[in-house]
Amino acid sequence: MKPLSLPFISKLALAIISIIGIGYLIKLGESILAPFFLAFLLALLFLPLSNFLEKKLWFPRSVSTIFSLLILLFTIYGLFYFFATQLSSFSKDLPHLERQFTVLFNDLQKWISKTFDVNTNEQFKYMNEGLNKLLSSSGIIIGFTLSIFSSGLGFLFFCVIFFIFILNYRRILNRFIVNVFDEKHKSKVEDTVLAVQNMIKQYITGLIIQIIIVSVLTSILLSILGIKYAVLLGVLTGILNVIPYLGISISALIACFISFATGEASTTVYVFLGYIGVHVIDGNLILPFVVGSKVKINALFSFIGIIVGEQFWGIAGMFLCIPALAILKIIFERVENLHAWGKLLGEDEKPFKKKKRVKISETITLEEKD
Repeated sequence: MKPLSLPFISKLALAIISIIGIGYLIKLGESILAPFFLAFLLALLFLPLSNFLEKKLWFPRSVSTIFSLLILLFTIYGLFYFFATQLSSFSKDLPHLERQFTVLFNDLQKWISKTFDVNTNEQFKYMNEGLNKLLSSSGIIIGFTLSIFSSGLGFLFFCVIFFIFILNYRRILNRFIVNVFDEKHKSKVEDTVLAVQNMIKQYITGLIIQIIIVSVLTSILLSILGIKYAVLLGVLTGILNVIPYLGISISALIACFISFATGEASTTVYVFLGYIGVHVIDGNLILPFVVGSKVKINALFSFIGIIVGEQFWGIAGMFLCIPALAILKIIFERVENLHAWGKLLGEDEKPFKKKKRVKISETITLEEKD
């Protein structure tokens, strides 16, 4: 049977309709798809451990899954405990921070009065109107906070459930993906699935190492500068750094804000310059040597992905969009007709580019990953 040939306009219309339909389904299934995708990434991360327990120690599939789950829950509990204790310490210093902000606000108010010739009473009037609006909407704010907390617990619950199922039924899922395609493509599909699994495991592992290194570097920097809550700000910077460009900018603003409120203006400048230094080290050393370039997404599509991810899945979408784009990039580069899309998502390739090497010692040399 002769394949149907459509004009370019018809193909373009079908492609646009398909993209809109897929986007609508992704948005509609936010409460299920977002935790499922995160659970999928975590399952790939724990896959080597589960295979080791089953093949080397002869653990049953259910026992290896429960063991992996316990490690995951222990890690989540450790993060919650860390942030809870740090925020508890932060809340004790809130009165001091409030006094500091009051002094800074008064100085700013005097500067506005002298520079723009605005009456102080008018400034207080504007502030009181804003405060009354804020207080009148306190019920909405409390409800919004409770909804975020409850939705966060629901997200975590579904993520844990999906994590168990994906690890426990991973062979069935893998067999389904392979059997969906024709028999003549079976070997190629198996190779592609295996390559995607290995690459994503390396990517997620590299991402975790990157978070740890950036957190340690930032904590040391802020500790040397004498900034309060240096460890809390450092860990927050490492986690937010998962969001390219935007994450490091937000964490830098938070650190500069706290530095300005608790210290001197000159220290704030040093904090800002230090964050620029950490970003340079991350982009030129940590990212190429730890994460690699095969899954590196260029700045344009990273930014577009963050915006689209936030529109679809909120804050979770901002964190998950980059791994999603990395998976798409790997698949596109493996499928013959989609090579151009893979090149579009990646960085500009330079011919005959030598890999970077950093010599740590006589026996240890770091080499840039592919």
